[in-house]
Amino acid sequence: MEQEINGMRGILAPVARFDRWLHAVLLVLLVVCAARYVERHGLAPETAAVLAGAAALAVVASLRPVLPRRGAWPTIWVVGVVVLWMALTLAAPSFAWCAVPLAFAVLRVIPFGPAVAVVVVMTVVVSVAWSRIDDGIDPTVIVGPAGIAIATVIAYRALERESAERQRLLDELTDAQDELAEAQHRAGALAERTRLSREIHDSVGQQLSSINLLLQAAEQDWRARPDSAREHVRTAAATAREGLDEVRRVVRDLAPAALEDGSADALPDAIDRLVTDASATGAGPVLAFHRHGAARAVPAPTAGALLRSARGAVANAVEHAHARRVVVSLTYQPDEIRLDVRDDGVGFDVASNRRGAADRGHGLRGLRERAEELGGRAEIESAPGEGTTVSVSFPLSSSTEEQVTS
Repeated sequence: MEQEINGMRGILAPVARFDRWLHAVLLVLLVVCAARYVERHGLAPETAAVLAGAAALAVVASLRPVLPRRGAWPTIWVVGVVVLWMALTLAAPSFAWCAVPLAFAVLRVIPFGPAVAVVVVMTVVVSVAWSRIDDGIDPTVIVGPAGIAIATVIAYRALERESAERQRLLDELTDAQDELAEAQHRAGALAERTRLSREIHDSVGQQLSSINLLLQAAEQDWRARPDSAREHVRTAAATAREGLDEVRRVVRDLAPAALEDGSADALPDAIDRLVTDASATGAGPVLAFHRHGAARAVPAPTAGALLRSARGAVANAVEHAHARRVVVSLTYQPDEIRLDVRDDGVGFDVASNRRGAADRGHGLRGLRERAEELGGRAEIESAPGEGTTVSVSFPLSSSTEEQVTS
């Protein structure tokens, strides 16, 4: 497996800044080997040819960065530098040391198979050149360069494969991170749609239902009791204005308008107004609100959740339970605040509701989800013919009130 960078394939291609070091080492070796040749042979006739060959090799080796990196040019460059080096080495064996940077440069340029073949040929040339200056045959001159060349190629081959595997793992990790980010985005969008659906149902939807009941009552009283009819219409208009404000706040995920002042009495007052408005038509069950314990300021998200839960539970009792009486209780305890909505209506099978059967007004599932999101709990007790009790509670602590009032 070879890496390809800018069209050039080689097993050492991923190594950063390796080219400059190879070129510098090659130039230094060429200068040193040329100086040694001149020292040994003086200005003999063949010296000029050797120096010219060394200069030509330096020039050709320096051309690689400016040559095209695709097509046949890399191969042409390899053939040129290897042939020049072979001629120099056979003429002056000291130039054999230049094989080291040249071999690495070859590994940078061409794939593994051809690179190994070139390195083998260069190793043979080194052995032949050194044998010419030794008396007899020295096995180390043959085995030594061959062993070093083979070990070097195998080592860098292993490093290249490890680098490729590491890059593959990094690519897989990047892909996994992208998929996770996309999944989180989808989950966030789904959670936001669920939140909007739940809040609109338990706020705007219930207010629209109240407006409908008020207008129906006004229509019935229009001729017989015009003052009562006008009062129903005024209440319906006020509820519509509150619904418009609630829509804006739901979209911005803010607390209901009735809780904006953040005082200790804001929540019980808002629930009291809710019960009063629900009783305004006079055609439904009798509604009552009771507060137990000293009122305390609670965090805006908790207060908003309690008010919306009360609105949804009351609307369900009025519209679906066929109850004669509905009692709403808000209880303050040292470590908890609890909302209870009890009715004496027809009730329903809670187990069937949990399994996905028809939900009374669709709001009970959202009521549970809202409570769980804020660290509270929602409990629903009901049975056919025995009424329904909806309870929602949230933990409170002494630090909670300090956070709200600070």
